[in-house]
Amino acid sequence: MDRDIKAKDVKAKGKSKKAKVRTGSRLIIKAFILPFAFLLLPFAFFTSCTLKASRSGIPPEAQNAIDSITNDMAAGRFEKIYEEAADEWQRTTTPQKSNQFFQTLKAKLGNVKNRSYNSATEQHATSGNLPGHSFVITYQTTFERGEGMETFTMLERDGRWLLAGYFVNSNALTS
Repeated sequence: MDRDIKAKDVKAKGKSKKAKVRTGSRLIIKAFILPFAFLLLPFAFFTSCTLKASRSGIPPEAQNAIDSITNDMAAGRFEKIYEEAADEWQRTTTPQKSNQFFQTLKAKLGNVKNRSYNSATEQHATSGNLPGHSFVITYQTTFERGEGMETFTMLERDGRWLLAGYFVNSNALTS
């Protein structure tokens, strides 16, 4: 007889009969493998989707648009950034507020010295705040007067990537 299986008296409907009952480490292992597999499967699926976006990076056209926006910021062409931005950007701010935003960033942080890719999230939405094909890209950025995390929200419209959102999180902005 297997050492993990023991015969035990079990009463069923008034009759006594022998039943095999599993005990020991094999039972414990098997009892946890199936539920663990069901928990692991969704996690693996969602993680692989996220990793795919961050490994593959972003489309070269979107990166080129970000580089162009960065060059415009460095040159002080803030009106151009506003004019070429997505409608979503233009609906949330005025040209004057957009200019003031970029002027404040440049005054406090200076130009970008170095930027390293942190993550990207690709989205395809049919409705909501960002309908269509978009990427939210974050960079760890070193500016002339501080460090921070930049977040660009880029929308694809008619084959072109347009700025729909921009955010900088930096301690240098609070001083």
